[in-house]
Amino acid sequence: MRIGVVFPQTEIGADPAGVKAYAQAVQELGYDHLMVYDHVLGADTASRPNWGDRYSAQSMFHEVMVLFGYLAGVVPGLELVTAVVILAQRQTALVAKQAAEIDILTGGNFRFGVGIGWNDVEYEGLGMNFSNRGRRFEEQIELMRRLWTEPVLSFEGKYHRITAAGLNPLPVRRPLPIWIGASAEAAIKRAAQTADGYFPQRPLEGGWTATFDKIWRWRAEAGRDRDAFGIDQRLNVGSATPDQVHTLVAEWRGLGATHLTLGTMGVGLRGPDAHIKRLRELIETVRA
Repeated sequence: MRIGVVFPQTEIGADPAGVKAYAQAVQELGYDHLMVYDHVLGADTASRPNWGDRYSAQSMFHEVMVLFGYLAGVVPGLELVTAVVILAQRQTALVAKQAAEIDILTGGNFRFGVGIGWNDVEYEGLGMNFSNRGRRFEEQIELMRRLWTEPVLSFEGKYHRITAAGLNPLPVRRPLPIWIGASAEAAIKRAAQTADGYFPQRPLEGGWTATFDKIWRWRAEAGRDRDAFGIDQRLNVGSATPDQVHTLVAEWRGLGATHLTLGTMGVGLRGPDAHIKRLRELIETVRA
């Protein structure tokens, strides 16, 4: 089981030196991967009284694809993971091009996690339809896999059209692995049947064991190999005790997780140094 960390988007700050120091510390401490969340626009909650505690205009987010272009040169060999790019709010050919470039710059150490998201404010600002995002998402995955494997193609779908064109250069891995983050049953089923891996968010009725029973059944029905399906669970352990960390790791190992990603946001840590200190404590706990 591979162990990584969540890039503390909202608490890392905007200083490039801090971003660089954090990423280098992740690699030096022996973590396997660095996961980054994606948001493009933050909503102003003053005009949205029912927004709740979701990410807003006050939440800092570095743009993930640009960030990975930078980190590819800063931490060569460290796997970079999007979890998740909100695919349906982005132009498919462009994001396929960006993902291929990151795969090249990292030497194949890029895991492309995608999802449909929840933030209609971003969809509006990016000129994309929020209401049909699930249907477009499926077509996007089909198109991206072709763009990553065929030098030239023609594609005529319900939402996309490409006429005798292609990406150059193609990625290192053809096609790139696609992982899906999902919480609704339909989305989890889509992940099981079409993706190379899954980011669990919340279980279906009956808990995680029942959820994975369904996942393995759906995967078998689609003729997909169970052993080729990755599971990467994010654990919010910023303030967890060593015993709590050990319990969570054991639970997810028992559920078949191939990866675990440790998050340190939301417990009052500010700036890269505080997060690095906590990551050092966590890796020592996990290794114990």
